[in-house]
Amino acid sequence: MTELDRTTRFLPAPRLSKSKFLAGLQCHKRVYLDVHHPDWAAPPDPSMQAVLEMGTELGVLARSRFSGGLLIDEGYRQREAALAHTVAALADPDVSAIFEGAFEHDGVLVRVDILERTARTEEDGPSWRLIEVKSSSRVKDVHLADLAIQSDVLQGCGITLSAVCLMHINTGYVYEGGGIDVGRLFVIDDVTDAVMRRRVNVSAQVAEMKALLLEHVPPAVEPGPHCQSPYECPFWKHCTKDKPARWIYHLPGSKQLVTGLLEQGITTIDEIPSGIRLSVSQRRVKDNMEWVSTKLGAALQSIQYPVHHVDFETVMLAAPRVPSTRPYQAIPVQWSNHIEDESGTVIHQEFLHEEPTEPRKRWAEALIESLGKHGSICVYSTYEEAMIRQLAEAFPEFRFAFQPILKRLWDLHLIVKDHYYHPGFNGSYSMKSVLPVLAPSLAYDDLRIREGGQAAAEYYRMVFVETDWVERAAIRDALFRYCERDTFAMVELRRVLKEKAGS
Repeated sequence: MTELDRTTRFLPAPRLSKSKFLAGLQCHKRVYLDVHHPDWAAPPDPSMQAVLEMGTELGVLARSRFSGGLLIDEGYRQREAALAHTVAALADPDVSAIFEGAFEHDGVLVRVDILERTARTEEDGPSWRLIEVKSSSRVKDVHLADLAIQSDVLQGCGITLSAVCLMHINTGYVYEGGGIDVGRLFVIDDVTDAVMRRRVNVSAQVAEMKALLLEHVPPAVEPGPHCQSPYECPFWKHCTKDKPARWIYHLPGSKQLVTGLLEQGITTIDEIPSGIRLSVSQRRVKDNMEWVSTKLGAALQSIQYPVHHVDFETVMLAAPRVPSTRPYQAIPVQWSNHIEDESGTVIHQEFLHEEPTEPRKRWAEALIESLGKHGSICVYSTYEEAMIRQLAEAFPEFRFAFQPILKRLWDLHLIVKDHYYHPGFNGSYSMKSVLPVLAPSLAYDDLRIREGGQAAAEYYRMVFVETDWVERAAIRDALFRYCERDTFAMVELRRVLKEKAGS
């Protein structure tokens, strides 16, 4: 017996969960690595971790809509105990709903968010409504696949389903203070028909995945657009580690073009024929050269002193905490302003709302005072303009002050995009791509908070979750340092660009 045969022979019988089943629908290689090499996966980035934590919070909120429910509180590693606890709950007529119930059929284990008892007959026993809770604001295709595997397992276990539903966020709900109205925060959509149409393929899909999991090597699947849909695959870095630096997939813009080029056997950006029509951004990536517009100097000189370099941070809550706001509405809670006068002197001002109260009025009042009445307001996106307009709409008393402020906005992002390119950008003009190239000492690697999604998650934790004052102080300091870095980075970028323009 060869070593290869021995490895294959003693592979454990494959067991799937619903998350692994969904991974297999996205990519067979992903589910194989998920089962046999989970340590090769990249950990969730801070933004994804925030989404996962938000989903956990919403799951707890959703349960409060169902009185008389029982939580199966055994963890995911306590498989046998969770299964036994669920069986006992199913048999207890006083249990009107089961939360996180554990079910296993044909080697597939699922945990069900909510299973609501809907009816009982002496002949057929109880029937149940299967409800999956999502932080999404609408039904998505992946949700139907999620419910298809759950319903297949449940019915394989002998559970009679009266309906299959998705419980998701209602963005039309306006929170008016006090307790959250869970009945209005969530919408329950009956998706039984759509899920049943998908169920016809589940058995074959499960069998196919089990078969490939018994192989001694992962399936040969080339990285492509499927790696980001419906979610970014955690094995992306592993699967692309041997790709060349100028791999064709690094071409920005439409991946349809990339797919077409791959079909022609073109695997690197340098191999793209000259006759292929490319966007301006794609052409710059292909040329792989530094480019400075002859108009860069004039564009930079259009700014007026004192220059206010401004960045806003916001929090978007699925379950709103600020009166008169909706789920996922962006709530400004922080700003930073580096003010540079014509002599080059720079001073810094900042604001952070640190309490679980309405932040917007204090935020706006402090910002208006900091910006004064003179000088350009340098930003690096259109986000600041959108937030100011939203605040002016929500609080009419600020409209008079905000109107001239809007006219002073000066977008450095557009200046860079229209007048400068460096191969180190790799086709991206985001601050996170531009800064390490033009001002490497100001890259975000030394910070505890390194991007906006993480800042929002940490702010939520500081204000609404954390009770340890030492940790709250540490988060506060990290938030200040992150926002300050964003605005000082613009000061430095303007300086470097002026040198590039020779002015």
